[in-house]
Amino acid sequence: MIRLTNIKLALDHQEHELEQAILTKLSITNDQLVNFTMFKRGYDARKKNKIFLIYTLDVETNINEELLAKFSDDTQVKVTPDMAYKFVSQAPKNLKNRPVVIGMGPCGLFVGLVLAQMGFNPIILERGQEVRQRTKDTFGFWRKKILNTESNVQFGEGGAGTFSDGKLYSQVKDPKHYSRKVLNEFVAAGAPEEILYVSKPHIGTFKLVTMVEKMRAEIFELGGEVRFNQRVDNIHFTDVDGNECTTEGIEGYQNKQVTGLTLSNGDYIETNHIALAIGHSARDTFEMLFDEGVYIKAKPFSVGFRIEHEQAVIDEARFGNNAGNEILGSADYKLVHHCSNGRSVYSFCMCPGGTVVAAASEEGRLVTNGMSQYSRHERNANSAIVVGIEPEDFMTSEFASERDYVLAGIDFQRKLEEKAYKLGGGNYDAPVQLVGDFLAGRKSGDHGSVTPSYKPGVTYCDLSESLPDYAIAAIREALPAFDKKINGFSMAEATLTAVETRTSSPIQITRDKVTMQSLNTQGLYPAGEGAGYAGGILSAAIDGIKIAEAMALSITAEQEA
Repeated sequence: MIRLTNIKLALDHQEHELEQAILTKLSITNDQLVNFTMFKRGYDARKKNKIFLIYTLDVETNINEELLAKFSDDTQVKVTPDMAYKFVSQAPKNLKNRPVVIGMGPCGLFVGLVLAQMGFNPIILERGQEVRQRTKDTFGFWRKKILNTESNVQFGEGGAGTFSDGKLYSQVKDPKHYSRKVLNEFVAAGAPEEILYVSKPHIGTFKLVTMVEKMRAEIFELGGEVRFNQRVDNIHFTDVDGNECTTEGIEGYQNKQVTGLTLSNGDYIETNHIALAIGHSARDTFEMLFDEGVYIKAKPFSVGFRIEHEQAVIDEARFGNNAGNEILGSADYKLVHHCSNGRSVYSFCMCPGGTVVAAASEEGRLVTNGMSQYSRHERNANSAIVVGIEPEDFMTSEFASERDYVLAGIDFQRKLEEKAYKLGGGNYDAPVQLVGDFLAGRKSGDHGSVTPSYKPGVTYCDLSESLPDYAIAAIREALPAFDKKINGFSMAEATLTAVETRTSSPIQITRDKVTMQSLNTQGLYPAGEGAGYAGGILSAAIDGIKIAEAMALSITAEQEA
């Protein structure tokens, strides 16, 4: 087939105009066009009252070769790539040790699924609950302020992405079209087929719940195993020949080999291959790996607030007279500002028509996140407005770690979360401030036109105490700058909710680019967001596929040796 890109039509175009655009572009007749399918549909809203739809189409004609030769210099006319997923291996008979996957977020789910599809009968260990019980626990926390530290927004089947907007797009390079494998699996599990062609697909929480259940059922049917409420307390290693590492930058670390793991209930599992897909909030596991001598390094992340506007304000600012158009749906945005103090402030995890949610996973610490359903019909829009933090910042300000080590970012996060918990009243209510008051440096007393959506409740206060001074200064500079791009963004009655700390993992468990194994630990495959290799559902799932392939090839090679 032939792939046509950048086919631009008016927002209100008629159905037959799409076919006519193909005929015009390729200079062919109706008789020469066999059929076509939509691969991607996006929009250009730079001029909000003159919005265009942008199509990528796969076209079949009866003169494909002739057309490809004729348009060989046209970058918008190319052969449709082969996007069919191809398994790299099949499990050998009499498998010696089953591979183990720790964590069942998007990354761990796809490690387990692809390994199961190749016949490797993986064991997936999830510290939290299965997704329906986890949903009950999470909603219970939002209603009654009773936190289950093992079953919440961060921990449980489906991972943190379950309680989010369910975005399924990413900027990661994907030359092998792994994203298509992910989207096809989601559609097979019940996701709407439109995720295959809209430019910014999303699913929403409730649809994700049923999809995760169906994918788990497939893993079972293929010979895999999923165990819930199974926290891994220890991973066991043996030293290998070569003693200390000679890899540049990690000299002095001991070379190791995975031999098995012990669960919180005392069970021991023998294995030589572990996918570590634990997510960015498994702080106790990070500490265990650090104590065991697995190579870890600190990495940057971001902290800030959740901002809320009425969705109608964002729709009007982005789409003008086209606000409410069914194809466009609820408007989103992506903003960045480089501040005079050298910091960068940007929007993150924007949730159109959604809510701000309580995302704590530790007692006495408060964290926010954003969530929306597939419909995106809630009154408010929200996103994180965050400031970039570097590892050297972990040792400065009143939120500084008391230890200068690779896990100092966790200490930094915890102190921010403890401060937010205290400002909110010490009961998981969130500290909140109106944007106008925040910019003016005065305490807020009540909400205006924008009612905070955070549950269980909010406490109005002065958020200048909740972040380091440099972060407060940066956000105060950025909000008016964002208003120049999104009219009304810094409106006085918009609402800020603290605190957002879990934008990404504070560490990276560095891995070899070829084998995908830890630099000093054979058989340990750091994966997904927690290991510092993904950010969001799609990129985490793609990373899961890569890890599954690396594990399969390693197991096959070892057993054939």
